[in-house]
Amino acid sequence: MKLAKYSQKFSKKQIILLSIPVFFSNLAIPLVGIVDTGLMGNLGETKYLAATSIATSFMTMIIWSFGFLRMGTVGIVSQAYGKGDYREIVRTLLRNFVIAVAIALVIITLKPIINISIQHFFSTSVETQKLISTYLSVRVFSVPAELVIYILVGFYLGIQKTKISSLMIVTLSILNIVFSSILVLSFNLDVYGVALGTLIASFITVIIFTFFTYNFIIKKFKLIPRFEKIVIKSKLLRLFNINFDIFVRTLFVTFSFLWVTYLGSKLGEDYLAVNTILMQFIVLAAFFLDAYAFSSEGVVGFTIGRKDKNSFLSVVKNSIQISFITALIVSFIYIIFFKQIINILTDIEILRFISYKHFFWVIVIPPAASFCYQLDGIFIGASQTKEMRNAMIISVVSFIVLSTYLTKNFGNHGLWFSLMCFMILRSLTLKIYFNRILRKF
Repeated sequence: MKLAKYSQKFSKKQIILLSIPVFFSNLAIPLVGIVDTGLMGNLGETKYLAATSIATSFMTMIIWSFGFLRMGTVGIVSQAYGKGDYREIVRTLLRNFVIAVAIALVIITLKPIINISIQHFFSTSVETQKLISTYLSVRVFSVPAELVIYILVGFYLGIQKTKISSLMIVTLSILNIVFSSILVLSFNLDVYGVALGTLIASFITVIIFTFFTYNFIIKKFKLIPRFEKIVIKSKLLRLFNINFDIFVRTLFVTFSFLWVTYLGSKLGEDYLAVNTILMQFIVLAAFFLDAYAFSSEGVVGFTIGRKDKNSFLSVVKNSIQISFITALIVSFIYIIFFKQIINILTDIEILRFISYKHFFWVIVIPPAASFCYQLDGIFIGASQTKEMRNAMIISVVSFIVLSTYLTKNFGNHGLWFSLMCFMILRSLTLKIYFNRILRKF
């Protein structure tokens, strides 16, 4: 296979072209959340939206905690790709498959404990708790497929096949939207229908793309994937160290968003529902901006594998600049369409009224957060996972302390201000560790 060749200065145009497929796939992911929010937000009662918000936030925290299956795969695969070591790429893929299946079985087994933890952690009505339990009873069985999808996406990002990884996510998202909409609107299955839609979509997607990937490896790498020589102590130790650091880092970052849900629930179910709606704007912006981070991950790993410092620095500079500019454009679009989007997402007047009062935060957070998103991608590609872990721990602990104080004294606006501070802290702490990446050259 011919390796990709890059110029000494990796231009903004090249980054954008590489990111275009990821834009569409990343746009599809939050659209699922937006559609689910719209489906629940227009059922006439807050309990449906509150239940979905809590259940999905908790499941997201659990599943995203194992995001190392994507991020760790990208770093190792991209660097092996830069060295032309295709056998190690395949072995890395298979090692992570085994890990994913084992993790999924544990999560499914622990479902009763997850349900009890949510009931203890959140103060909600009995009806809302029943809806949460209903959602979990279905959604937990989608975990095996969702974790395997993480690995497959990481593999294709690592070898810079962003069109294939994008197609996979778009397929998953479209299927999710279609099945959830049919089950809720046509069969009146409310929360159960949303969870079942995710389950069906996840397994259809993973079946299609597992077969595709098997044939892709045979054709492109001239290798037949086999579960042999995957248990090598040094390789497993490196994989464990990288995966554990990312696991801790991701656990902290997902907990921070669960913490937002928790503090919102303390203010009342109306604020919990409003924050769920507003968070769709932040998530949409995050996934959109992450397109640059995702596409940069593979290139960063490739340049490190090739020991090409000039190309690495070009990627860093150009990707951060275009990420910030794009964030400003996203915020401008929000300024124009904010009220119209809110009115689509919910027909409950009190939720609309409260949402309008929080317009400012939806506008300022995307540009403030653009730097930390891009730095995440750079550190992932460089496999500097220990630094990512430490930076995130510092940021989240600071955020918890700050948000507790500000929410108590300034209500929901205090919560959103602390969220913006959290994004800035993530950037500053990663910047402190940046020079450690340069030691790889």
